[in-house]
Amino acid sequence: MKRTWPIIAVSDVQVSSKWYQTLLNAANNHPGDLIFAQVLDEDGTILLCLHHWGDHGHPSLMSPHNGTPGNGLLLFFCVSDFDSTLKSARTLAAQLAEEPRLNPNTRAMEFSLRDPDGYYVTVSAF
Repeated sequence: MKRTWPIIAVSDVQVSSKWYQTLLNAANNHPGDLIFAQVLDEDGTILLCLHHWGDHGHPSLMSPHNGTPGNGLLLFFCVSDFDSTLKSARTLAAQLAEEPRLNPNTRAMEFSLRDPDGYYVTVSAF
């Protein structure tokens, strides 16, 4: 078995963790941690890691001033309950970056929004 643990740098781990938990109906196995969090699916699978900018000396996570956060990165989540996730997204964002539409390549409904740090997040129906 192989899994990826995508890690993004964020300005506030707790705010971002709550945001992703709300969007994805997920959990955090590092509650209260100010430096690192893992956003988990209901089966315990890690969906995304959140790392505070500048902590632990990771070169690509040192400062948001070294580049544009999210440039060249698309966080793409497939969800089983698209309508519920869309409802949650509408509570998190004043406006979606892309309204729900059928993606002709995946043949699935999807929408996009920006997270609190400006990362572009796309949610697709399985």
